[in-house]
Amino acid sequence: MSAPAACPSPAAADRAAVRRPNIRDLSLGEIEERIAELGKEKYRARQIMKWLYQGGATSFSQMTTLAREFRTRMEELFAIREPEIELVQRSEDGTKKVLFRLSDGLAVESVLIPGKNHWTACISTQAGCAMGCRFCLTGRQGLKRNLLPSEITGQMTMLRRHTPEGPAILNIVMMGMGEPLANYENTVKAIGILTSDHGLGFSTRKITVSTCGLAPEITRLGKDICVNLAISLNAPDDRRRSELMPINRKYPLAALLEACRDYPMPGRRMLTFEYILMAGVNDSPSDAAKVARLLKDVRCKLNLIAFNEFSGSPYKTPSPEAVSAFQQVLLDNNYTAILRQSRGRDILAACGQLSGKFSGDPAASPAEPVRPQ
Repeated sequence: MSAPAACPSPAAADRAAVRRPNIRDLSLGEIEERIAELGKEKYRARQIMKWLYQGGATSFSQMTTLAREFRTRMEELFAIREPEIELVQRSEDGTKKVLFRLSDGLAVESVLIPGKNHWTACISTQAGCAMGCRFCLTGRQGLKRNLLPSEITGQMTMLRRHTPEGPAILNIVMMGMGEPLANYENTVKAIGILTSDHGLGFSTRKITVSTCGLAPEITRLGKDICVNLAISLNAPDDRRRSELMPINRKYPLAALLEACRDYPMPGRRMLTFEYILMAGVNDSPSDAAKVARLLKDVRCKLNLIAFNEFSGSPYKTPSPEAVSAFQQVLLDNNYTAILRQSRGRDILAACGQLSGKFSGDPAASPAEPVRPQ
């Protein structure tokens, strides 16, 4: 009599799961193709998508509208993986910073920003960033890798299922760690899932992609999927913008603005230019006047952000008077110029402060472990 086969160890099972492709990295069309190869109808792909993104399924065995044999076969072929919530840190202003652990041990952060009767999720598209903007803490660590579609959408599905604020998240901004357009394919695929009726069902009006100014990808994005676009400007001339943002040496203001003028914004929607004000660097009234002239033929609004200081940065936060004077010049030139309040400064959750680890005063801003069930 032969000896019974040994059961695989948990570690071996984990390795096998990692080798299987993650079905959450596939679009609806790609799932349709894969299951067609198994002789299954296309509508089964829509059922799978709804289980993944609306039903919260973490295994194929939970997808009870599928035949048992089909579920077993899918379990053999695919894994279902999401990033894990490791810690949540609360700011004194109500903002929450969420640390996600990825399957390879890297970490990224998302931020939950409170609004009037809703929350906005600021999510990451890369671990680290290669753009090297001098005022950004994320850029100091360099690029570790691009996030997969499952890791981008997984931030949203985990926030929805495992935070009290989840059901009230109405807006998504891709302004976390990384440059979304430098991870173009995965970012666009993730947006497709986020906006699909069979995915998370967000309107494209509720999703904003932020970029430091990759001009060709801006043009491409406008053709592929039209979401709100926010461009990090931060200087009214090429000399200073190149000093602050190395990408400007490759795509100077003329090329950037040409791509912005051609970007399709239907109806009354406008492009957003983000301008981080740094004391004595780019915050004078004359700088504001130059910005007004620079953007005169672009249908846009401006978000003004006082620089959020962090350890080792050479830049300082401007005075409230300087910020107000800068804003007034733009208002006098008939721009919509909004002073965006920085949220979560005390926990390094504000614009340009994300680093993939927690900081701040733990007594005032407790970091708590989260163990999703």
